[in-house]
Amino acid sequence: MEQAVCNVLDFCDQLFLVDHESSDRTVSILQRLQHSYPEKISLHQIQHPSESQDLLQPFIGTPIWIFGVDGDELYDPERLVGFRKRILAGEFDQEWMVLGNVLHVDELDKAACRVSGYLAPPSRSITKLYNFAAIEAWPGKTLERLHGGQPQFRPGFHEQKKRLLQHEYSWEESPLRCLHLCFLKRSSVESSAQRRNIMEIHAGRGLGFLKKIARALFCLPQSVSWKQRHYQRGERQTVDAIPFFKKEI
Repeated sequence: MEQAVCNVLDFCDQLFLVDHESSDRTVSILQRLQHSYPEKISLHQIQHPSESQDLLQPFIGTPIWIFGVDGDELYDPERLVGFRKRILAGEFDQEWMVLGNVLHVDELDKAACRVSGYLAPPSRSITKLYNFAAIEAWPGKTLERLHGGQPQFRPGFHEQKKRLLQHEYSWEESPLRCLHLCFLKRSSVESSAQRRNIMEIHAGRGLGFLKKIARALFCLPQSVSWKQRHYQRGERQTVDAIPFFKKEI
């Protein structure tokens, strides 16, 4: 998580670090980051993931780009330097959302500093970069920041106005690329890497519980997780991870 924050420090003008009832060392790490960059970083602790969307409300309708970064997402900081210049120059002003290249990682070789996993494309991209000048409101139920609800668009914009950089660039050339460590343990207190995302946990909690009981009663095989269906497509790839681990506080 600390590396995830560190990698986007120069890309972002302001960072909201949000902790949702963590039980490991997350809060102490976030506090240290805030202490190191008090003019740029603010720390917020919430009781439900939906509260993180409230922090974004003041920026709706303003010429601000919102970048949603999870604790298991490591962006290439050097590539972000050039990409920031393109954003500030207005290249993407007519887009609602920009997506980029991703490697969904299931193995990290620390000695060789290489990672293996599945590329997007053909897997699903997870980059969350939104042009808040494109909307005038974002009402409705949001299970976490930038997920759910019904964005209300200004004239000239709509949900499908997206720049899909992952279809324009290869992994090696991409200006917006991310290591998504979704299949690795993210915390020292986790018993395994099989971690469901927030949307899975909160969106279908009742239905998921019933399915789990049915599988146990009738000895049915375990279902493939949402992450496996969307993030493990195509051939497994191995890439150099050094660019993602070079930047330090």
